[in-house]
Amino acid sequence: MAEHKPTAIPANKRFLTATDVAEILDVSRSTAYRIIKQLNEELAKAGKITMAGKVSAKYFYENTYL
Repeated sequence: MAEHKPTAIPANKRFLTATDVAEILDVSRSTAYRIIKQLNEELAKAGKITMAGKVSAKYFYENTYL
């Protein structure tokens, strides 16, 4: 069984990158980019401005199982 290492993502970080998402969810970076794209599409539908390759940390944590 693989040992899960704790993430070193600062709690005050406002945006998460694909590397951050990959570490948090223990997925590949390409999967992290797909997740970010999906979350950003939801935000764009709600009229929010998004940045490619980054997602709001608050929105990420609200919409994942963490």
